[in-house]
Amino acid sequence: MHFYKILLLRSSAPSLTYASNYTVKKGTVLSVPLKSTLKDAVVIEEVAKPEFETAEIASISDSYYSDQQMEVAKFISEYYFSSLGEALSLFIPFKLSSATELSSGSIESNMLPKLSEIQQKAYEQLSKKDKALLFGVTGSGKTEIFISLMAKMLEEEKTSIFLMPEISLTPQMETRLKVYFGECVAMWHSKLTKKKKESILKGIETGEIRIVAGARSALFVPLSNLGLIIVDEEHDDSYKAMTRPRYHARDVAVLMGSKLGAKVVLASATPSMSSYYKYDVVKLDKPYVQTEKNYKFISGDRINHTMLDAIHTHYKAGDQSLLFLPTRGNFKYLYCESCGKTHLCPYCSVGMALHRKHRHLKCHYCNYTEAIVDTCTHCGHTPLKSERMGTVEAIEVISEAVEGIQIEQFDKDSITTAKKLKEALKRFESGESQLLLGTQMLSKGHDYANITLSIIMGLDYILGLADYRARERAMSLLFQIAGRSGRAKAAQIIVQTGDPEFFQTYLADYELFIKDELAFLEMADYPPFASLARILIAHKDETKASKITLDTVTKLKAFEEVEIVGHGKAPVEKIANKFRFHILLRAKHRVPLLKALHRVDCREIEIDFDPVEFS
Repeated sequence: MHFYKILLLRSSAPSLTYASNYTVKKGTVLSVPLKSTLKDAVVIEEVAKPEFETAEIASISDSYYSDQQMEVAKFISEYYFSSLGEALSLFIPFKLSSATELSSGSIESNMLPKLSEIQQKAYEQLSKKDKALLFGVTGSGKTEIFISLMAKMLEEEKTSIFLMPEISLTPQMETRLKVYFGECVAMWHSKLTKKKKESILKGIETGEIRIVAGARSALFVPLSNLGLIIVDEEHDDSYKAMTRPRYHARDVAVLMGSKLGAKVVLASATPSMSSYYKYDVVKLDKPYVQTEKNYKFISGDRINHTMLDAIHTHYKAGDQSLLFLPTRGNFKYLYCESCGKTHLCPYCSVGMALHRKHRHLKCHYCNYTEAIVDTCTHCGHTPLKSERMGTVEAIEVISEAVEGIQIEQFDKDSITTAKKLKEALKRFESGESQLLLGTQMLSKGHDYANITLSIIMGLDYILGLADYRARERAMSLLFQIAGRSGRAKAAQIIVQTGDPEFFQTYLADYELFIKDELAFLEMADYPPFASLARILIAHKDETKASKITLDTVTKLKAFEEVEIVGHGKAPVEKIANKFRFHILLRAKHRVPLLKALHRVDCREIEIDFDPVEFS
């Protein structure tokens, strides 16, 4: 009889011991009886016969987690504070039958995209580096470089993973990749049917599929001989998981690359501060097609005549337009119509949220509160505003003013399935609709030659968010949305802000913004110059939740290298009938912070390391 320590998959339960008549290797996926049901589990190690009685393993599958998958899962569980069973569940196991020999597949060089001199230089630089950041302005032809890198992997009998932040990018990218790689490429994301996933996994097993492209979860497919991981739009927050394990796909990709000896290329027109600071930078500083962009800054916070006239003019000329509105978040911020500045917390340099019910302003970092103010502390203008427009209201206003225009609503409320997404993009691509109107989804790398007008609303609202990266988010958004237009012909960009000087300073050079912003982050002690963590406490009993919070704070006070920035009720105080509290922590170095968190970690709290969301 053999005895094995196993972990239940998708579970936070501790390891259990089971018996078997068979020899089972570490990493094997099996089925074990627990109470009256069968559970999926994985073998961690063989152990000596225990003192207690053990149940027998019910069945052994032909699936297994490789040593590298086990190793990366172990890192995820320790760094992002989940159980190993939860971390392993992110990965799709290999099949014993899938030791397929990859034959060398190559693409005729005349089939590959023709690289310009600048692109060729960037391609050669990337080829020499294990990991690097491709910093390329919008429309500079990053995709052609990715295709060339993936083709090189095929030649070397290696596979590739290509990550995009959201499935909203996959329809267009799928079309482009299939042109070069045909059936050798598969798109992978959470909206796929079970049948489609099984068919892709079969293709990976037989070696027919060598390139897997898709959203966050594509990182965990069982590709053998992985040679390349590309993380496109690496600055995007959707790479961070908001449920346990709260991993960041970009950072896990870098780790996987080093464990598997695979090359990692991060890419963005507006790279994150941390990637620019940490990695070698390869630049593409000119668009593939040079077109003229004419910027116009206007004030206000509603759709006005300037915007409507521009939409009408471009519509009549047979061109297409794009209008961005910030999402309706949970919080309102007070901002000044006159100078565009937001009312900031005096201690954290982030916007203070307006809580009308409690009649106060509150900082969601340090929990400092003050009475609602009505006068701008920067320029003395009164009153301060907090209202914002929604997508439906915007569509009504434009439809009334521009007769005959077809508007495509492009936000999470209207694009609920992969099918709806494909249909909306198809209508826009064919010219059936002339205006793409929506939220954050618009900024994600879509490429349409006929867009000659971009309108960006609500930048002052984003500038004032309770987030130390508020300026980065606003600037990145401006560059990303502006970059969606003028791909093939001259374009007009209308930017609604009360603070045009801030944006105008950097219009010609995002790198200058990065350098200035890094200086601010270093001075204010925010990442990448410090590590942040957030502890979340949720309980049906408010008193109990408050007590857990205070007990955790008391324990944390023993760690000198860890600063408790603030603690108290979470910005969203109640979700699913549970009262929510949070604690925000900061440390100069990540190791002391990780140590402190591992000491206080327990079932009653949830830890988010390197958080990107503070509500």
